[in-house]
Amino acid sequence: MQLTGRVALITGAASGIGRATALLFAREGAAIALADMNADAGQRVAAEIAQSGGRAFFERVDVARAADCQRLVERAIRELGRIDILFNNAGIIRRATVLDLSEDDWDRVMAVNVKSIYLLSREVIPHMQKSGGGTIINTASGWGLAGGAKAAVYCASKGAVVLLTKAMALDHGPQKIRVNCICPGDTDTGMLREEAQQLGEENSRFLAESAKRPLGRVGTPEEIAQAALYLASDASSFVTGTALVVDGGGLAGSA
Repeated sequence: MQLTGRVALITGAASGIGRATALLFAREGAAIALADMNADAGQRVAAEIAQSGGRAFFERVDVARAADCQRLVERAIRELGRIDILFNNAGIIRRATVLDLSEDDWDRVMAVNVKSIYLLSREVIPHMQKSGGGTIINTASGWGLAGGAKAAVYCASKGAVVLLTKAMALDHGPQKIRVNCICPGDTDTGMLREEAQQLGEENSRFLAESAKRPLGRVGTPEEIAQAALYLASDASSFVTGTALVVDGGGLAGSA
């Protein structure tokens, strides 16, 4: 069990990649603080971990609000004693060009996908410093490294995540805090189906287009969770400031 005795805080934990990572980290011995806007689904994940003998709590949190982030971290420290792993995974997408995108949608995507990393890291890093180190993992995207059509604000936000990750790695490496990000390709989650809906495309056709990559399929949440486990564990002890691409070869032909 690679995470025995450690505490992980995971946002976007009620479904998709966050849920898969929470379940995997719990199986690997970590206690889990779960955060999401979907209270019913989040409580179910916490109950699933508890039924398997793990330790977890769920807190309904808007990660774009400083007060919510502070409340979440305070509860994690109070109930679990420390935070060794912060997985900034919460994210949303709006598929539109800059001409079709509303200002409210721009602000919300940037707040959830980027500002939340700043807010939670600001709360968690002092605790990691006191305990001698830790690891922060941010969810970026393949579209943080290469552009995509009708995804202007999403690409902007995920590109920001990649460079924020690198800047934080420089700032906090001396305190033994490693900071990395994962760049998933299309993954079989509710968000992928939401993209099809936003674009007005039929679901099966959209998924078939998403699978056009060297491995010939989209990824699973569990596969992305394995990448998060690598970055959270001692297996990546000399890895910081990296953007780990997990996309079935989707970017393999990019410059």
